[in-house]
Amino acid sequence: MPLSKKRGMIDRGHPSLSISAQCRSLGIQRTGLYYKPVGESALNLELMRLMDERYLHHPTHGVRMMHDWLRMDKGFGINLKRVRRLYRDVMGLRSILPAPKTTERGKGHKVYPYLLRDMGITRPNQVWSTDITYIPMRGGFLYLTAIIDLYSRYVVAWSVSNSMDAEWCVSVFEEAVSVHGAPDIINTDQGSQYTSAAFTAAVKKAGSLLSMDGKGRCLDNVLIERLWWSVKYEKVYINEYNDGTELWLGLTEYFDFYNNERRHSSLGKARPVDVFFESKTSDEAFGEPFDSKKANLISA
Repeated sequence: MPLSKKRGMIDRGHPSLSISAQCRSLGIQRTGLYYKPVGESALNLELMRLMDERYLHHPTHGVRMMHDWLRMDKGFGINLKRVRRLYRDVMGLRSILPAPKTTERGKGHKVYPYLLRDMGITRPNQVWSTDITYIPMRGGFLYLTAIIDLYSRYVVAWSVSNSMDAEWCVSVFEEAVSVHGAPDIINTDQGSQYTSAAFTAAVKKAGSLLSMDGKGRCLDNVLIERLWWSVKYEKVYINEYNDGTELWLGLTEYFDFYNNERRHSSLGKARPVDVFFESKTSDEAFGEPFDSKKANLISA
């Protein structure tokens, strides 16, 4: 059944079934009922699209380097303040190079240690990784979050939204746990969504440990960064989405392909679905266990 028809079946005033329960029964995500693309000026949207693509190839670029590139190489007469707002506040980007305040966390929020250093990841649901990225659209943009199983590269949950709030991240994590069970560890960056009381409480309730990248070290979360590269170059950039429904349908198609059809050299040419759901795996079939020291060399 088309997504638009499924959404039309949601009864917001139902006497006994919550919206969440209705969404589960229809197989759609609750957060998808509420998103509308965020608007910016035509100039800002053009700048954001350029910065997004530039960042995928040059993640060492911070605000000043991005400003210099846009002004001196692309010919935009814009000030540093505009670039800083779009790059940091709107798009949520930061240079991978260690630097003060590269990722903003909420005041008083606790930061958890990075647990994956020198860890061999040898089975599904041992470690998940999650992040948020910006998705350009016609006349606006939305945000995409996903959770990936690091052993199998299987995307266990994803969602789009017009804001990067903690409740959204909590709902996606809880959805993944309800379907696949809880991971031993979930790794995130130090963004305010993940250091929030709501997200940390959800992780603890699931019985998982929370691991966080070192400040300014997004390569600690490298496999999901590679996932963003794949999503954007294999799906988003070659299409132009007009609204949230079109984007949702496009990403649904892509993640189905990514999980169930796309073969990965780092998995010995296996598909993520095969590795994630296989009860017994071998190094001969699926390559070496995940090594955090070598992660930057591994394709998602």
